[in-house]
Amino acid sequence: MADRLNHPITAVQALRLLVLAGILTAAPAVSAQTSTADPTQPPGGFSASSPDASAVTGPVLQSVILPKKGRAVAVIGGQQVRVGEMYGESRLVRLTEREAVLEGPAGTERLYLTPGIEKTPVHPKPVNKKPSGPRAQSGSQP
Repeated sequence: MADRLNHPITAVQALRLLVLAGILTAAPAVSAQTSTADPTQPPGGFSASSPDASAVTGPVLQSVILPKKGRAVAVIGGQQVRVGEMYGESRLVRLTEREAVLEGPAGTERLYLTPGIEKTPVHPKPVNKKPSGPRAQSGSQP
């Protein structure tokens, strides 16, 4: 076995090693091209190029900016709208951290930042109080 290590490699063996090295280095590039969708892209329905674009109808509230000083700003359909300003034919009349309220010819429309999620308040369980009757004394009787 020691005599095999001292022989130089042949041209055929060198070519096989180069082909094998090329296959091994190309494998990660091929698997990267067949990866799933980009996780940094918005969920379906938020962009016009997505297949679920028909799922969202009308304006979409994308962000709410509530600065300590100055007027609050809503980003609706990619457009910045301050309270009192117009978005299309509707006026932004109220803005909170979760919703924007538009009033227009079609009536009042509420836009939510998370339209599919309902927020419900958590109520603590009532504390069980013992009846406030006379207490029985324990211990020895005098």
